[in-house]
Amino acid sequence: MPGAEAATAAYGNPREDVFIEAARDDDWIGVRSSTRTRIGVDGPIPTPDDAERTLTGWEHYPEAIHHARRHTAAIIGDVPLIVTENGIATADDSRCVDYGAGALSSIAAALEDGLDIRGHLAWSALDTYEWGLLPTHLRPDRRRPRHSRTHRTPKLPAARLGNLGRTRMLPRAHH
Repeated sequence: MPGAEAATAAYGNPREDVFIEAARDDDWIGVRSSTRTRIGVDGPIPTPDDAERTLTGWEHYPEAIHHARRHTAAIIGDVPLIVTENGIATADDSRCVDYGAGALSSIAAALEDGLDIRGHLAWSALDTYEWGLLPTHLRPDRRRPRHSRTHRTPKLPAARLGNLGRTRMLPRAHH
């Protein structure tokens, strides 16, 4: 938040910046982000009650990856970036597509601004395996029908991502 630069630095340094600095001499650095933490002059502030949330209770904020990449690039300089994880927990495929479209649009803007981004990995079937370890109130709704282990049908977000790879055209967000 405006005026909270010192509190933001104090909060972010031990959680992020120390690791970014450690990667300064690496061939590339992985960046991941799926939500944001808002910082006021006294530290973290709660997400507004009217904010859209994911199944994990995090704020639906596709711009998070944009801020994470910019912050990392500002600290590390010319080290190439790879988005190593990005996505949200949702039972609504259209929200997943919108989130992905927002994230991919921000990558396009960052590339136009000269950031060296070498790749983007969206959440996959292997991500979120750890949800079984989360407290019950943070687990996604497990009542959705499951596909057999031998045959999985790609969902809408996977189809849209595949279309992006074929056409190089970003999907439009549904607002």
